[in-house]
Amino acid sequence: MMYVTATPHGCLLSCLSPPGAMEDTLSQKSGQSKEVLSSLTPEESPVKLEEYEPADFSTKVLILKKAREVCTCNHQTIITFCQLFPVLDWLPRYNIKTQLLGDVVSGLLVGIVAIPQSISYSLLASQDPIYGIYTNFFCNIIYVAMATSRHNFVGSFGILCLMIGQSVNRHLQLAGYSGNSSGSALVGNSTSLSNGTGACDRSCYAITVALSLSFLVGLYQILLGVLQLGFVAVYLSEPLLSGFVTGSSLTIITSQMKYLLGLKIPRHEGVGSFLLTWVDLFRYIQNTNICDLVTSLVALAIIVPVKEINDRYKEKMKAPFPIELLVVIVARVISYYLEERYKSAVCGDIPTGFRKPTLPDTNLFSSLAVDALPIAVIGFAMTVSLAEVFGKKHGYAVRANQEMIAIGMCNLIPSFFYCFASSAALTKTLLKESTGTQTQVSGLVTSLVLLLVLLWIAPLFYSLQTSILGVVTIVNLRGGLRKFHDTPRMWQLSKLDTVVWWTTMLSSTLITTEIGLLVGVCFALLCIIFHTQRPRATLLGKVSNTEIFEDQSTYKQLSSIANIKIFRFESSLYYANRDYFKTVLYQKTGVNPILLAAKHQRVEAQANADAGKSKSFFGTRLDCLKPAKQRTEKPPADACPPSIDMHTLILECGAMQFIDTVGLSVLKAMRHDYKEIGVQVLLANCNPSICHRLREGGWAGGAGSGGQLAFHSVHGAVRFAERRYHVQRESKEKKDAVLDPEDLSFQAPL
Repeated sequence: MMYVTATPHGCLLSCLSPPGAMEDTLSQKSGQSKEVLSSLTPEESPVKLEEYEPADFSTKVLILKKAREVCTCNHQTIITFCQLFPVLDWLPRYNIKTQLLGDVVSGLLVGIVAIPQSISYSLLASQDPIYGIYTNFFCNIIYVAMATSRHNFVGSFGILCLMIGQSVNRHLQLAGYSGNSSGSALVGNSTSLSNGTGACDRSCYAITVALSLSFLVGLYQILLGVLQLGFVAVYLSEPLLSGFVTGSSLTIITSQMKYLLGLKIPRHEGVGSFLLTWVDLFRYIQNTNICDLVTSLVALAIIVPVKEINDRYKEKMKAPFPIELLVVIVARVISYYLEERYKSAVCGDIPTGFRKPTLPDTNLFSSLAVDALPIAVIGFAMTVSLAEVFGKKHGYAVRANQEMIAIGMCNLIPSFFYCFASSAALTKTLLKESTGTQTQVSGLVTSLVLLLVLLWIAPLFYSLQTSILGVVTIVNLRGGLRKFHDTPRMWQLSKLDTVVWWTTMLSSTLITTEIGLLVGVCFALLCIIFHTQRPRATLLGKVSNTEIFEDQSTYKQLSSIANIKIFRFESSLYYANRDYFKTVLYQKTGVNPILLAAKHQRVEAQANADAGKSKSFFGTRLDCLKPAKQRTEKPPADACPPSIDMHTLILECGAMQFIDTVGLSVLKAMRHDYKEIGVQVLLANCNPSICHRLREGGWAGGAGSGGQLAFHSVHGAVRFAERRYHVQRESKEKKDAVLDPEDLSFQAPL
């Protein structure tokens, strides 16, 4: 229950005391409550404001209700089931005349680009090329059925492939496989992955680890979607993700340099792998394969300019020129004749057709559980963020939790079909959107293109040099490297975001991608805590002829209110910033109530000892506020307590979202300390949650505690403080006149 005193200038909210305690709330130690109340105008009569009753919450009742909804087959159940498969909603309304052409063209172009990228990203994930094609084929089909985004392309993504490759190589080393081997073809379709490492060669065990990892990633993402924990993605801010992508891009480029140079060096894992790889590159630089080096330079010289032209004129071009596929075809023909002479590394045998489904190795779950978590988080963060960006751009709704379930199923189900973890791929999603896709039907067209590769075209890539695949991978990371160009502008906008970007980028590059992501998240959270721990705090002044109060240190021509300080703390008040709150409050107001109270006590003790009589503390304070001309005689300098230039402190709480128990204790202690020196504390612009916390925490105290008031506006608090102070002054003067009539002749009229 809240009680409001409405005035012509503002609204006084006494939500902290019961109805019978209104007079007690307004009373002061001087015993002037009746005079104050009797001086109020008719417009200031109390008005009762009743709160809504809080809804009863029972965990048991909620669980039973949800269980009944799940187990009951009704109209709502059917709607919920259909929501899990958005294709049932948009496919019946599919317009063949207006949408089919755009979907077919976009699907074909994306499929053509996806062929070389699928093979190159497979090497990044330490897998045979065929598995990258499997991944892009199956994921697109599942995503069509379950996604709410019309533009996302789900498949192999460079950052995830790097993280998968790191985990796979670590397990290969633990299993005793040579780290120098670049991978070999599978033993054959008869090999059973469930038989353990004894029946598998290095390549077979690598895909076994990847399948188990993909299964766990999908399981995590589905659980996050079902439990509606999509808010986890908010901790991955845009600067953090951008820094992580740039750092991972540098790591990927480093890992691909050995393919461009044709070097056989060990693949380093763990902390410092970035620097160790570059050390090995320079150590073995004399062993560079000239054929691979020339091929890489020529491919870069051709692909990069054409890609830049595609990006610059993408609005004028109906479709980007498929330069990557063209280079791959030409390189395949050339390498067919030069492979034997220059001993260049090639893709090797890529089998056609599909393999029998298999089960992930459950024995690996315990060792992969931690590795799967950052992959799952990055995967759904990229998918949801891209979906929301293009959904907003093209004017359709995207359900974040459904997107998480969809990407989770794209990892869980394909893990039975020799696919590694996937997510929305940035470059192919941008290509899909720029080529005029209308719906996810374009994903089906892309899968058909990959199906042709799986059934007939795959063996043609046998002689393709791995240096070409390295070039394709590096070229597609140009976007991440361009972020360096944006850092000066980012520094101008937000220095804190820039520091987060650099910290995440450097830690992802110099340590590991997983640890770098964790470091970035922790550092970003620490920055937020530090920002709220030492927030901006100011004194407010009044804009002339208005009821507006603004920061005196920011705006000119603001007038101060006599003997009233208005303090704004631009953050929530909680345990981490309690000391800073008190320090900056005393600094801005120039009044430390604890020190002043100690001085008052010493002065009163000295005065009582000298005069042999006691004097009320509040009366002494009012005498110190009077001008010297209004006093009959000037007391000695050491007989009057130190004077202060305020009788009221107003805390503007509009920026406070919450206060915890420690913050409440600070406010109560502060109110008590200021009360000891005769300064009343008022609150303004408190939100309902803070009012509730103050009321439940006993901010008002018992009857007769007075002065603990909260207002809807600063102007209302100022008017109340001025009115209350003048009433008390008049009452004090009347009391003094009764006690000493001769004293009236020396007082000037107010």
